[in-house]
Amino acid sequence: MFWYILKLLVLLPLIGGLAWASLKFAKRMEGKFSGGSGPKSVRIIESQMLSPTMRLAVIEFHGREILVSAGKNGIVRLAEAPARPKPEVVDVVEAEAAQ
Repeated sequence: MFWYILKLLVLLPLIGGLAWASLKFAKRMEGKFSGGSGPKSVRIIESQMLSPTMRLAVIEFHGREILVSAGKNGIVRLAEAPARPKPEVVDVVEAEAAQ
């Protein structure tokens, strides 16, 4: 019985530490192995949880913004619109218009 408790006291923190270290390593390496460093054609602009199983997201894809709903049953496209100009571009256009 003593041998069982001793193994438990040694191995349980060891396993917990390994799990914690692997999660930290995975978080640090996240995004390092994506298929290249070139420009990406898909970008998540905004995301909002509606319920524990339902999420709304605005995705930019080739100059279009697409509103999608993601849940247990998959992804559904809800709406689509032209992409809004980026804030830096708006500032430059406003500065040129003021001159």
